[in-house]
Amino acid sequence: MSVATESQLALLGGPKAVQTDAGDMFTWPIVTEEDETAVLEVLRRGAMSGSDVTMQFESEFAAWQGTKYALGHNNGTAALQTAMFGCKVGVGDEVICPSLTYWASAFPVFSLGATVVFAEVDPVSLCIDPKDIEHRITPRTKAILVVHYLGHPADMDPIMEIANKHGIKVIEDVSHAQGGLYKGRKVGGIGHVGAMSLMAGKSLAIGEAGILVTDDVEIYERAVAFGFYERAKGEFETQYLNEFAGLPMGGYKYRMHQLSSAMGRVQLKYYDQRSAEIRKAMNYFWDLLEGVPGIKAHRPPGDSGSTMGGWYAAKGLYRAEALGGLAIDRFCEAVRAEGADVCSHGREPVAIVRF
Repeated sequence: MSVATESQLALLGGPKAVQTDAGDMFTWPIVTEEDETAVLEVLRRGAMSGSDVTMQFESEFAAWQGTKYALGHNNGTAALQTAMFGCKVGVGDEVICPSLTYWASAFPVFSLGATVVFAEVDPVSLCIDPKDIEHRITPRTKAILVVHYLGHPADMDPIMEIANKHGIKVIEDVSHAQGGLYKGRKVGGIGHVGAMSLMAGKSLAIGEAGILVTDDVEIYERAVAFGFYERAKGEFETQYLNEFAGLPMGGYKYRMHQLSSAMGRVQLKYYDQRSAEIRKAMNYFWDLLEGVPGIKAHRPPGDSGSTMGGWYAAKGLYRAEALGGLAIDRFCEAVRAEGADVCSHGREPVAIVRF
């Protein structure tokens, strides 16, 4: 791909590089008659606040995720808080979190009476840096919260090694990376518990919802006891929980709305196929930009066995030094002038580009 000279830049009076209107190229999520039928079935029989469809979705999601258990929540924040409670995070404890993330990855810690300890993020993956975790562990550390940020899988092997060495739990926030792989393993099922948002803006979008996944029966049953009183019937394998039968230990009601779980069952059937198409398109896009100075794809190496799931909120890494120190604001202004629909930056050195 050739790079325009300074005199050719649209910002300085040259013609726009993008001359055609993109139109309605892409709409997400893909909603079909099958989704509508599933949702209307629940609506027409007045089962919105039930659990039968949700429990079917949980069973199918657990099978897809490759975990023993899945528990549907009303949103991702609730799923994350519940995962923390499942790991026995409580008053006086500490949870190590990445310093770059959405607030819901960290704030639920405070609601449980614990404290957030921030760790640095890796400048390439933008995920928590394993090299900055261990020295932050204290006798009060209960868990490490890992966020697969913007879809990029975090480096889980050294994180799990550190956690197992110190006897602490790893909670994976998979809100940006549903279906993503780390060295061939699906994220969310590598740590002790995974939690994620499934709201309308996510890659796996089913309305407003969240879900928790785990292989650990105690974490799962504590999660049920925390916000699913109607399921806590005194039949837990975790015996100390049975004395709270029928009571919400957290004082919350976190069940998933069944219009969402009905849509979720349909969306999950097609998610792998649809996200594979997205990955093909996004990798093609970034392959075309390979070698363009100042911008680098935010994705794992192609031979790593790791993938970006559904490429949620895809971004590029801005490298000002390759453009003589050009400010990212000016770079984004220049890209927008060329006809790009969106180019902006966030809190991190990332350029959000959509053509």
